[in-house]
Amino acid sequence: MITPLVIETPRLKIRWLEVGDAAFIYALVNDPMWIRYIGDKNISNLEDAKTYLETGPLEMYRNLGFGLNHVALKEHGTPIGICGLLKRETLEDADLGFAFLPEFRRQGYALEAATAVLDYGCTRLGIERIIAILAPDNLASAKLLRKLGFEFEKSFQKEPNLNKLDLYVFNR
Repeated sequence: MITPLVIETPRLKIRWLEVGDAAFIYALVNDPMWIRYIGDKNISNLEDAKTYLETGPLEMYRNLGFGLNHVALKEHGTPIGICGLLKRETLEDADLGFAFLPEFRRQGYALEAATAVLDYGCTRLGIERIIAILAPDNLASAKLLRKLGFEFEKSFQKEPNLNKLDLYVFNR
């Protein structure tokens, strides 16, 4: 049986997402920065958000024992973002993903959450190599990845008609 993830850092509580997080997810995935850098998930209501959770993160937990996680302020329980490891069919390695609501950016929360997730992935899950992919113009995420110890490896295209992405690598 898989034990759901719960990580606490000095300021944050990181746990698996739940269907009850649909309103938060709806707000997050419709943020203009999410749409610009991650893509439009076509989530236009709470039912769409529930379906996204059920067929995305919740299914990944069942299949792999990890996925994107809910990140909240420890003191008040306010949801502020997501951060976790994903396994995409098109990529060989586990992939660090993160996104935060606008009012919680540039306060060190992403660094704190990602540090905890990377530690969990390396020590508890035994993952030796973790990647991150991002749009070349996503300078804030690239800066965060370098702070976390990721190194730029290459630019690539997942498919011929798609934009190029930058691939960063973290080796344990």
